[in-house]
Amino acid sequence: MFEADKKPKGFTRIYRATLNSVKAFKWLITNEAAFRQEFVLLMLAIPLTFAFDITLEEQIILVLSILFVMFTEIVNTAIEAVVDRIGLEIHPLSGLAKDLGSAAVTLGLIMAVLVWVIVLI
Repeated sequence: MFEADKKPKGFTRIYRATLNSVKAFKWLITNEAAFRQEFVLLMLAIPLTFAFDITLEEQIILVLSILFVMFTEIVNTAIEAVVDRIGLEIHPLSGLAKDLGSAAVTLGLIMAVLVWVIVLI
């Protein structure tokens, strides 16, 4: 049974959450090709922002737009993991959940492209 009063608190909770996040990032880099591609895009985008005559705020917005794509990819992967955990059989709702996660990533990519175009024009 779950006991809320026995959950870690304070620094211990933050430390454990950080360890879990690091484990998740390692898993994503190892197992998710789309996340690896977006990570490479981020690593290229950061120095690329210095090549343009834009403000620091605009540089940050450009980088954040790529981070948003990565965020949606993580949520999409989480949705896929939960759906697969429930069952591998084909079901319309499972397909819909995965398609919606994919649509979120696509929308994030469109938003990132638009942000880059708007900032750089």
